[in-house]
Amino acid sequence: MGQRMTLEKMGEFFDARLNGYEEHQLSCIDRAREFYPFTAGCLPRECGTRLLDLGCGTGLELDYYFGSVPSAVVTGIDLAPGMLDRLRAKFPDQALTLVLGSYFDVPFGENAFDAAVSVESLHHFTAREKIPLYEKLRSALKPGGYFILTDYFAPSDEEERFYRAELLRLKKEQHIADGAFYHYDTPLTVEHETAALAEAGFSSVSVLKSWGATHTLKAVR
Repeated sequence: MGQRMTLEKMGEFFDARLNGYEEHQLSCIDRAREFYPFTAGCLPRECGTRLLDLGCGTGLELDYYFGSVPSAVVTGIDLAPGMLDRLRAKFPDQALTLVLGSYFDVPFGENAFDAAVSVESLHHFTAREKIPLYEKLRSALKPGGYFILTDYFAPSDEEERFYRAELLRLKKEQHIADGAFYHYDTPLTVEHETAALAEAGFSSVSVLKSWGATHTLKAVR
């Protein structure tokens, strides 16, 4: 049987849950209190590091990163204005540029960042949607730059196909025909995520650590 749920637009979904968001992420996602600091620890430590954060939310990984690299210059992109307001209030004195919009649409520039990061955001999209994004991201990284992706992944091709089919079924059932992003998890397998990053031109992709369904990947320009 398919799930009975009403799809919500991505930004509206997260802003509606803003007040309990951080506690939910840290308490309801297995090993989150480990993978957020681990992710931050994978990022460059040099003073003035320029970092791009895709789907930054309230910046849970930045809580750890700014603590160890306070001079970092961070650009965060997110669809939820409330999340960005909360992040801005947390770090009023940091070099933080926040962009309201879709990271699929926002220009990143060329050779602009030492590294990029995304945590628990990209599991909503297909490989075909991600490959052009990853191409844009690769171009935005400086030579030697890299992308750290911490997310949860489907354990099998069958489950990956099931999640995608469910999203399409719900959109049809609810007469949703626009091109907006709606919140529904459609994670890829690690193998398909790695293949998408490789097709986008990253020179190497490796799994740094795993916590059940959650993995941290490193993709080097």
